[in-house]
Amino acid sequence: MTRISQQQLESYLWGAAVLLRGTIDAGDYKQFIFPLLFFKRLCDVFDEETQLALKESGGDAAFAAYPENHRFQVPEDAHWREVRKAAKNVGSALQSAMRAIETANPDKLYGIFGDAQWTNKDRLSDAMLRDLIEHFSSLELTVANLPEDELGHPVSAWRFVPAGGVGDAAQAHRGRRH
Repeated sequence: MTRISQQQLESYLWGAAVLLRGTIDAGDYKQFIFPLLFFKRLCDVFDEETQLALKESGGDAAFAAYPENHRFQVPEDAHWREVRKAAKNVGSALQSAMRAIETANPDKLYGIFGDAQWTNKDRLSDAMLRDLIEHFSSLELTVANLPEDELGHPVSAWRFVPAGGVGDAAQAHRGRRH
């Protein structure tokens, strides 16, 4: 277990934006980065909860799978590790997994992943999506590593990035100091 600092998380999000640079408009970064962040977080927390339930039950896998042991349900074929295996049609695999998670949690997560065009290979090639997935795979986003009250700080900062993207945000920030 490695605690993730705010600086690491901000760098992590920035790294994802850098991977998207040039392929989509900067103002659309959030439309792709946040769903991936949330998808990865859901799966990591699900795994964390599974491990805790296994520990509490002396290794009883059936007990660990009970919905009561999890905040959200993650269908096996919609788990991050399964999408990570996709070599072709990565956007379709991502979109299918996200929709399956929404469907498995209709009262809590319906529509949460938005409507990003994951399958548009002109903008998001399989190679680029695999790079993004590998980037997001570099950190374990468990509650132990990143408590819920700390996850929101860098995410909140991104809400204030103007439509023109990070460059415009820096210009706006400089403009406020004068």
